[in-house]
Amino acid sequence: MTRIGELPPSLGPHFSVAEAREAGVPRSRLRANDLAAPFRGMRRRSDVGGTDAPAEAASTPGPHRAEQMQRRARAHEYAPRMHPEHFFAQETAAALWGAPLPLFRRLGEDDEDLPVHVGVFGTGSLPRLAGVTGHRMRQTTTAVCTLDGLRVTTPASTWASLGTLPLHDLVALGDYFCRVWRPGYGRPDTDRRPLTTPARLRAATASGRRVGVRRLREALTLVRTDAWSPRESKVRCILVEASLPEPELNIDVYDEHGGFIACVDLAYPGRKVAVEYHGIWHSSTYAHDVERIARLRAAGWTVIEVTADLVRRPADLISRVRQALG
Repeated sequence: MTRIGELPPSLGPHFSVAEAREAGVPRSRLRANDLAAPFRGMRRRSDVGGTDAPAEAASTPGPHRAEQMQRRARAHEYAPRMHPEHFFAQETAAALWGAPLPLFRRLGEDDEDLPVHVGVFGTGSLPRLAGVTGHRMRQTTTAVCTLDGLRVTTPASTWASLGTLPLHDLVALGDYFCRVWRPGYGRPDTDRRPLTTPARLRAATASGRRVGVRRLREALTLVRTDAWSPRESKVRCILVEASLPEPELNIDVYDEHGGFIACVDLAYPGRKVAVEYHGIWHSSTYAHDVERIARLRAAGWTVIEVTADLVRRPADLISRVRQALG
């Protein structure tokens, strides 16, 4: 039995005012301070917080991951109000697929500064609500599927709708969507299927008029299926654009006896040159990374360690790799 003041169990963590009223919740209860109003006509239980996954909220993610979580949270908050013909699109769809995006929000800005992107086909009614951006889309260029109960554009359609992103970010996005989970020493999820393929990205790009189509076509030539992180993708792009040989990605290195040494982010095996990216959020694996690089150097490899600061100085990065390759 529901006690006075308690919300009916039928209402989830996010619900509409209309649903609550239909369940018998008085208007005064909907104004209580334990409920937030992320959108007009919507409520969120305060114990849910600003994320869609409590386990994620318990950790301290980097800024890119935090922004992705906020986009996903806002999509879930808006979902109960979604019109049946509507679907999540563009940056919101990318976040729901877990894809890496560049930062859109400056430090100190509110979560509400990240709009929820909603698409509709043809002449259907666009959402008109603060915090929601509507997009008219064509069925000939946009495919929609269901992801965890939400209508969302497919990975290929999502990628092809983001042609305004910078080139390196488009490549990183394509790398994520097309990653093939190959078997290797200690690698997880080797039976996991890629979300899409380069062929599907190409077909989505060619399906009709696209904003930023030239950039999309250029990015297609740089998308690979073995990249594991957007930072690795950016480093690879910098090296390739400098006319350096394209490195192999995430290869396992073994010694002459067949013993495993390390998995290398970017590698030139013929020259025994490895390029390793170290992000600020790798602090938890710092000791492991130090030992892994020490093993590579002991085996005769030249290891170039890359940080975010070095990526901001691409000429120095290119010079170090070029010198290592002789």
